[in-house]
Amino acid sequence: MIVVAGEALIDLVPAPAPAATSESASPLPQLLPQRGGGPYNVAVALGRLGSPTSFCSRVSTDAFGAALLSGLRDAGVDTELVQRGSEPTTLAVADVGSDGSAGYGFYTEGTADRLFALPPALPQGATALSVGTCSLVLEPGASAYEALLRREFENGVFTALDPNIRPGLIADADAYRKRFLAWLPHVALLKLSIEDARWLADLGPDGDLDTHLTAWLEYGPAAIVLTRGGDGLSVWSRGAGRVSVPGTKVTVVDTIGAGDTVNAALLHRLREIDALSHAAVAGLDAEVWRDVLGFAARAAALTCSRSGAEPPYAWELSA
Repeated sequence: MIVVAGEALIDLVPAPAPAATSESASPLPQLLPQRGGGPYNVAVALGRLGSPTSFCSRVSTDAFGAALLSGLRDAGVDTELVQRGSEPTTLAVADVGSDGSAGYGFYTEGTADRLFALPPALPQGATALSVGTCSLVLEPGASAYEALLRREFENGVFTALDPNIRPGLIADADAYRKRFLAWLPHVALLKLSIEDARWLADLGPDGDLDTHLTAWLEYGPAAIVLTRGGDGLSVWSRGAGRVSVPGTKVTVVDTIGAGDTVNAALLHRLREIDALSHAAVAGLDAEVWRDVLGFAARAAALTCSRSGAEPPYAWELSA
C-alpha cells in the first residue's frame, strides 16, 4: 500500500468569463469549487491508476470536507488515516493564465489540515509514503508531517517528496531551503518542477541547475525527477545518470494537478515493476527510466487536457 500524507483543500477555479455587456465591461469570473491539494490529487490519481492507496491527513467536517472524502472513496482510496476537525476547509483560488498555467492564492488561517497530528503507525503493509506541498510549510501540522517522513524512512518505508513550492506561503525562504536540505537524507525519490528547483536553488532562469541537482542527489535520494512542463521529464539517478523523455503533446486546458499526476504515475509504475525501495530505484537503468518517465508524461498530459485536477484512470493510459 502507498500512503499519501498532506493537505486536502478546495480549489476555486475560474469558469470561462461571460461575454461583456454594456452594464459590465469587466465581469468578475465565476469560481467553481473543485477538490484539490497536491497530496490529495496524488492519492486520487494513484487510486484511479489501480494502486492500493491510503490518505493520511486532517479533513474538515464541513460540506467541503465531506466532498473531499467522497472523492477519495470514489477513487478507491482508503481513509482510515484521515483525522477530522470542525475547522473550515482550506481554500485555494486559482488564477489560470492564457497558456493554461495556474497560480494560487491561499486561505489557510485556522483551517483543519493545519492541525494534523502524527499518527501512531501506518497501516500494516504500507510500503511507500509520499509527502509534500503546503503540508510541509504550515505549522503546527508541518512538523508532524516532517516527523512522519523521518520516522517511516527509518522504518524502511520508501519515501517520496514533492515540495511543490508555493512562495506566497513561505515566510522565510532561507529557513525553508535549509529544512529542505535536512529532509533529503530521509527521501528515496525527490520530484521537482523546474520552477521549484530554481526557487530552492535560489537561481535565476540562466543559473546552473544541474550542479544543484547533482549535489542534492548526494544528500541521499536514489533519484530526482524534474518536470519541465511541455518539454518533458528528466531524472538524475545513482544508477543511470541523467535520462530525459519528451512531453506528450496535448491541447492544454490548464495545468492544475499535472505535477501531482506525475508524482502518482511515478509511484504507480515503480510499484508495478517491484521497485519501491531505495536500492531498487538506485539500480534502475536508462531503459527502465524511459518507460517510467514516459508513462508519467502521458498521464500528466491527460490531466492537462481537462479543467482542474482530474487525473486519468488506468484504462485511459492502456487504450
